[in-house]
Amino acid sequence: MPFSASWHTLLDHAEELPSDATLLTPLSRKPFGLTDVQEHRILITYRDDDGTTPLQRDQFETLFQRVQDSRAGFELDRLPADAEPYATVLSLHPRFELDDRAGTLTKTETPTSSPLVDAHEVASETSDREEPDIPVYADALLLIDALERYDPTGLEETETPALVNLYTLLSDVQRNSNDLRQEVRAVLLDRLHHDQPVSGQYGSVQRTSRRNRSLKDEEEVLSVLEEAGIDRERVTTVDSSKVDEALEVTELAESDVYDITESEYVRKAEVDEETKQSRLQGLKDQLAATDENTEELQQEIEELETRIDDLTSFDSGATFRTTSQE
Repeated sequence: MPFSASWHTLLDHAEELPSDATLLTPLSRKPFGLTDVQEHRILITYRDDDGTTPLQRDQFETLFQRVQDSRAGFELDRLPADAEPYATVLSLHPRFELDDRAGTLTKTETPTSSPLVDAHEVASETSDREEPDIPVYADALLLIDALERYDPTGLEETETPALVNLYTLLSDVQRNSNDLRQEVRAVLLDRLHHDQPVSGQYGSVQRTSRRNRSLKDEEEVLSVLEEAGIDRERVTTVDSSKVDEALEVTELAESDVYDITESEYVRKAEVDEETKQSRLQGLKDQLAATDENTEELQQEIEELETRIDDLTSFDSGATFRTTSQE
């Protein structure tokens, strides 16, 4: 498949897109649209960004060759950060299939449509935020407030009530975040494939397997081992639960059969939910009354993300570079 013919086919399909079509980058899910289709490049604009970004023909040709050379599909996480839209736009070509779940871009003999192109507008990421009604959000907000009021880098000088507050909130955040983490994991398992890492803005995940073992019925195990020449005494062990039962009906002390060591730790005794709710409502009221400060913080975050992107930016005039040789 010569690239020249494929390039003009791609341009034809790009021109056929509705003017309000929204495309998404495959890994970071960043929305963008096509603003112009030219002979040697395609211009795009990211949502809520006034500037345009040119996607050059020679870069499409480089990606085209990478996909051609990849038997199992080109892995999208090999793309530089700023090159993600190239994969989405190339998937407009009917002979290139983008699987955002598997994280691959593949040449196919069957015409396909891109899963990352929508003819309708998607909600802007900078729209008004809604407060999620989950416990970890409220606890995290309280914890952030506590960390701002107490100095976590000088715990030795922190008063005891403040340490109690920190410990309680940290414990609540840990418990509730772990509950949510397990819910997220359950959904992710249906979307991940083995040995195919999937990346997001803050990291990547990969599906793995764990081998669990549990012994069969005790007599069955002992019988099988005896048939194999293993004496029963070699594999029988002392069961602590049966030892405890024996201690109850004998004169033996616990120290006669156990090596006992003691360690001390802190355990959360109770949580003052009323005080937490009162403080939480106060924080929400403060956030609602400081929209300007919130906007400034959001702007600072966006500027920081832009600087991070600049450090790993993709030069639209350069060729793709990978750490491994095809």
